[in-house]
Formats: sequence, structure tokens, C-alpha cells
Amino acid sequence: MKGRKITALTNAALAVILIALSVVCFFPAADPASGVEERIFRSGGKKDGVSLMVNVYEGREEVYEMLEIFARYDARITFFLGGCWADDNVECVRAIAAAGHEVGSHGYFHLDHASLGYEENVREIAASVEFLSLATGSPIELFAPPSGAYSDETVRAAESMGLKTILWSKDTIDWRDEDSELVFRRAAAAEGGDLVLMHPKKHTVAALPRILEEYRARGLIVIPVGENLQASEIP
Repeated sequence: MKGRKITALTNAALAVILIALSVVCFFPAADPASGVEERIFRSGGKKDGVSLMVNVYEGREEVYEMLEIFARYDARITFFLGGCWADDNVECVRAIAAAGHEVGSHGYFHLDHASLGYEENVREIAASVEFLSLATGSPIELFAPPSGAYSDETVRAAESMGLKTILWSKDTIDWRDEDSELVFRRAAAAEGGDLVLMHPKKHTVAALPRILEEYRARGLIVIPVGENLQASEIP
């Protein structure tokens, strides 16, 4: 009953957000800047730090299993959550945040951001950011475009909200290859500073303990994306 009340409240709050966004954008337009590729973050600067980035639009049970494994290995990662998934799984979102993991935006409806104009990008990203901030009680600072699709308008829209646009440097390709061994090998190839992309898939969950053991054996620490990026900014 308590869970239903929480979901009802967050749904009501989301409705207010979406209505407001349809009338006016809360975020000012960013000044155009050249070199969009230079404003995309694909790796960090932590020499002994590897960041796992889990993009989520499905797999609630797998997310809970991941949380148990990460807790066992004292690993903190970044979950990029789709807004419409988060809306249906508020308790899971809060469990992620309560466990000390970083939460980033993965858009709201898993759209092709490369095909959206500036204002459309703002509305799509802002809806997820507002909802995730409400659900976690913390500010959202990172945005990972679905399927890695983006344009200059996407990056400008994210920047107008103070968000860094994140892509990966290593990809497990677990959405395509349902093979735990492949997932392990691809993730195990990571070096310090890498951002490793994965999803809440059963075969990925099965590979996680081996991946984390491999990192530990090589002296690599699993840290959130934001922490890895901050290391790049230290002079």
C-alpha cells in the first residue's frame, strides 16, 4: 500500500513536470560551441579506476541482483536510467541510490536523440532529469544518450542543464550477444579510466563476479563515472 502511495505521488509530480515542460523549457539555451566531439566524455582520468555504466530500460530483477553483487565486492557504479522505466520502478531507483551508486539520465522514452531538435532534446532529457532528481533526492549530472545517438543539438541541450554527455570506451555488447563468456572477456579488457557499457541482462549478471574478481586481481577499483571524470579535471 505504501509503495502504491509513493508511486502515485511520483506520478503526480511527473505529470506536473511534463505539463510545465510542454509550456516552457526551464533551462536556457546554451551558447553554440564548436567541436561537439570534444564535449563528449568517453573515458576518465583515474589510472586505477574502471567505471561500469549500466543503461536501464528493462530488467528490474536483474538490477536487484546486480546491486547484491556490487555490495559484495564494495563496488560503486553508475546506472543510467530511462525515465519511463524509473517511473514504473521507483522503489528500485531508490534502492540504487541508497546503495551509494550514481544515477544518470538515459532519456525518458529511449528516443533517437540524433534526430531531435534542440528543444525536443531539452524536453526529453529534462523530463528524465526532473523525475530522477525527485526519486533519488540528489541532482543528476550525467546523460547517456540511448544507443549512443546524439547530435550537436543533443550535447547543447544537455549542457544547458549542466549535464555531461557520456559515451563508453569499452562495450560488452550484451544486448546482442547472450554469452557470459563474451561479456566477461570484453569487460575484462578494460584499463584504468575506461567506461564499460553493459545492461541488466541475465548473462551479464552471471559474468559480473568474474569481472569484478578480474579487476580486483589487477589492482583496478570500480568507481562511478562522475568520479572517474573528476580525476581528468585535476591539474
